[in-house]
Amino acid sequence: MNNSMISAAVTMNGLQRKLEMISDNIANLDTVGYKAKQGNFQDVLTQVQKQGQHFQLDGRRTDAGYNLGFGARMGEVTVDLKQGALKETGSLSDIAIEGNALFEIQVNGGKGWTREGGFQLGAIAEDTQNVYLMTNQGHPVMGTNGQPIRIPADSKLQVDSDGTVRALNPDGGSTPAGQLSLARVNHSEGLVQTDGNVFVLGNGLNEADVLTNNDVTAQVRQGYVEQSNVDMTAQMTDLMQAQRAYQLAAKALTSSDTMATLANGIRQ
Repeated sequence: MNNSMISAAVTMNGLQRKLEMISDNIANLDTVGYKAKQGNFQDVLTQVQKQGQHFQLDGRRTDAGYNLGFGARMGEVTVDLKQGALKETGSLSDIAIEGNALFEIQVNGGKGWTREGGFQLGAIAEDTQNVYLMTNQGHPVMGTNGQPIRIPADSKLQVDSDGTVRALNPDGGSTPAGQLSLARVNHSEGLVQTDGNVFVLGNGLNEADVLTNNDVTAQVRQGYVEQSNVDMTAQMTDLMQAQRAYQLAAKALTSSDTMATLANGIRQ
């Protein structure tokens, strides 16, 4: 009975985490550039329990044992980087990626990456002559030269499909303003999704093992944003399955508790 109670409790804990993950995906259905989270389940402390010698019968074709486990837990949570649909906005600061790549941004002095291309042009206090391309959370968008993308304050932003940025001057001319730094994702499991739809490297990982700036074939489209890639139908199906599994595990826990109570109440 202890085994059944432990198995049910562990499974309920894992299912609760999955329900929270599904809720997060559904809540971000309309979030620009959001990438759905995925989780998988793993057995906990599974072992083969041997039967007694009296089970060793002549002609037996199967092993005299059975699997004994303690439920299942939700393993590593990964991010589905599948392309989302593009939506035209007409805003010059909105930029969407077509293909496998992430925008490089500056987060608290370090590197971060995002697919949320709903950018804006904002000023920085110490530089009143220029405006900087930033995320909605105020993170500067980086260029291939290692510097934030900026244009003169009286100019308009122009971005080519290869990420080349130009400043359109009031006199009709244009001035080069760098190139967007795009990184191709080689191993998405090495990225950790944080607040504001920003990705950072997992603890102890090297950037070169997860991302690369070479041979990036993705293109960008100005005036568009990438919508969330959350599949509402799939999420609702997973939600119902997780709820049913949670109810079953809760019933198993209740039954085990009832059996334990009856056993404890037996008098010799």
